[in-house]
Amino acid sequence: MSSAASVIVEADGGSRGNPGPAGYGAVVFDATDRAVLAERNEDIGIATNNVAEYRGLIAGLTAAAELGARAVSVRMDSKLVVEQMSGRWKVKHPDMIPLARRAGELAAGFDSVTYTWIPRAENSHADRLANEAMDGLAPADLARTAPATAAAPAPAQPSAPGWTGALGKPTRLLLLRHGQTPLSVERRYSGRGNPQLTELGLAQAGSAATRLAERGGIAAVVSSPLGRARQTAAAAASALGLPVTVHDGLTETDFGQWEGLTFAEASEHDPDLHRRWLTDTSLRPPGGESFDEVRGRVEGVRADLTRDYPGQNVLVVSHVTPIKTLLQLALDVGPSLLYRLHLDLASLSIAEFYPDGGASVRLVNDTSHL
Repeated sequence: MSSAASVIVEADGGSRGNPGPAGYGAVVFDATDRAVLAERNEDIGIATNNVAEYRGLIAGLTAAAELGARAVSVRMDSKLVVEQMSGRWKVKHPDMIPLARRAGELAAGFDSVTYTWIPRAENSHADRLANEAMDGLAPADLARTAPATAAAPAPAQPSAPGWTGALGKPTRLLLLRHGQTPLSVERRYSGRGNPQLTELGLAQAGSAATRLAERGGIAAVVSSPLGRARQTAAAAASALGLPVTVHDGLTETDFGQWEGLTFAEASEHDPDLHRRWLTDTSLRPPGGESFDEVRGRVEGVRADLTRDYPGQNVLVVSHVTPIKTLLQLALDVGPSLLYRLHLDLASLSIAEFYPDGGASVRLVNDTSHL
């Protein structure tokens, strides 16, 4: 294990709702060259920002102790935690008292500990880890010590109900839309045609791959058979050290005679059908496929992935309609979602499917890596 006598601990926590779904992140750097020595993050369920920030500090101090550090410089953007741990503010809230006590016990094990407030922009590494924990990219009990193996499987989680009541460990689908193609630049229907990624599309795929590789814990990469998805999947698979498995059920809608047309051109070509198609999922474009038919094969994809990868994280690289359909299945909502939900190119969404039949959506249309 890497170690250093003097380290920097940067920690952060967040809550979406305050209280709400919360998580923390912490990173330990070598004080000499700022090499990353350890990372920690965890989804802690429903909690406040302050609780999450204290949990991040505790995780960072714990990691520093495991590394054998003797001098620790703590840097956080939480004024409350920094001032309380420095002894300038009293700890009054009952939720904070045991956390501050635990942090103090850990700090007492070092020769020296200093606390410094830093602006949020300077705490981006820990902030990213905290957000990724809340987004579900790291299992709740996964604590990594650098250097980590990108493709290492996540440790098993206990089978306990979340606030949704779902039981067991879910199959978590990380749903990545492919990068930009020439047809997406021109906003044309792009179904079974096979345009390649543009230069920007390749860069988008690379950025997504970097983000996913930093997280690790992904058991498999599964892709649509179409070239633009396979190019995007190949970038992630290379970064993760995994092969790409192709599933035909993840292919995009067959738009038939509307393939390559803009919205206006398709509307002009078949005005009545196009107008009704925009609200009726049973209708097909001329020579094409209905959204109901897409749903049928995507339901098969869900069944295959939950059977083949129980309780694991799977990267699924696909297209707008299959990704929206998987989110629709997880949310158990009607077809209006297909028409109202926007998904950007190379965006990441997360759907979870539990062994007891429960499901949840953890993330939609995240492009923070771009």
